[in-house]
Amino acid sequence: MSLKVVNLSKRYSNKWVLRDISFEVASGEVYGLFGPSASGKSILLRAIHGVTSLNEGLIFRGDENVTKANSSSREFTLVRTSPESVWQRFLQNKRWVSKGRSESENIGGAIDDSKNVLLLDDPFCAMDPHETEALIERTREAAKDRGMAVIFASNNFEQILLACDRVAVIVNGEIKQFGVPQEIYERPELSVVARVTGRNNLFEARRLTSSKADVPEFHTIDGGHRLFAQRIESSALGALNQNVTLAIRPEQISISFGASFPEDNLLKATVERIQFLGPTTLIGLDANGLKLQALVLRLVGLNIGDECMVGLPPDRIQIFKD
Repeated sequence: MSLKVVNLSKRYSNKWVLRDISFEVASGEVYGLFGPSASGKSILLRAIHGVTSLNEGLIFRGDENVTKANSSSREFTLVRTSPESVWQRFLQNKRWVSKGRSESENIGGAIDDSKNVLLLDDPFCAMDPHETEALIERTREAAKDRGMAVIFASNNFEQILLACDRVAVIVNGEIKQFGVPQEIYERPELSVVARVTGRNNLFEARRLTSSKADVPEFHTIDGGHRLFAQRIESSALGALNQNVTLAIRPEQISISFGASFPEDNLLKATVERIQFLGPTTLIGLDANGLKLQALVLRLVGLNIGDECMVGLPPDRIQIFKD
């Protein structure tokens, strides 16, 4: 059963909490709603379910307009996990059982019983990674086997990557970008999307080259570095007299001790922080006032206070004029 929402809007007093939300979920698809806390995800799911009224918009289940139907006649299943479930424990069958385990059983039951549309509102916040991955796989299988439309709302982008075929990024009640999760991570269209979808180095800079240059060059506001960036359309470069935001993911920064050419964006930096994260290590760097983070699989030969050279590949530096 497919689901389509068209121009959903919700206002409390004079504040819009949802503005012109539109998307469509195909039968058998797990569709993600990703955004930071208080971005409007829960209100949107409650509105789709029918327990929160709308100011504007339409909701279709297949070809049927169910906008005015109540929650029970829409035949949508909404699963929510309250924040308290992370901390609470309760007595069951004369033994202590974590609330996370209880939620796991509840969600599993909802997945098994749902037939048309399943709405999951941050359901895995009380669970360990193993349980989460198992339930995500169970959800994906159920959606495909039964042709369900599933909407999965979360502020954890790693879970979105694991669970969803497509995703909408919602910030301040508005959808900022649609797409496949990997594409959104690798090619965000706005700086706010680049910021909320995982660790990222974002810093202000001003363009030095004309819009006709083969490779745009920028001057960073912090550190005063000259950096080349990826080729993009001239309309997306921003004005010469205005700052833009440059971004590069920590895993795309390289650390070396050798010489290179200026077009390789090689900067001298000092190691300020080393944070072991299990399979990876996060390194905090100071390049003459430009603060950067690099993510490496294994750290060898560097300690806090050491100097090194960091490379910012031009084709990995994204440009945002918003």
